[in-house]
Amino acid sequence: MAHSKQAMKRIRTSEAARKRNKVLRSRMKGSVKVLTSAPSGDAAQKALPEAMRRVDKAAKRGVIHKNAAARHKSRLARAARAAAAQPK
Repeated sequence: MAHSKQAMKRIRTSEAARKRNKVLRSRMKGSVKVLTSAPSGDAAQKALPEAMRRVDKAAKRGVIHKNAAARHKSRLARAARAAAAQPK
């Protein structure tokens, strides 16, 4: 348990930030999963902008590092391109 008022406030603010970060991270992961589990290349291409937007927003808010966001976006683009290239 915290011993000072400052430490108590830090616990409260950290918990609030953790909840916000969890929401952003889970939305990001959900949109990535939609793209990676898309049944067709067209569906993957349509899901790509939303997934990129969610990754960018997570990076902007500090949930993930900007280089991690760039890595995620690169892999998403590659996955969407590969899905589109698959024969039907």
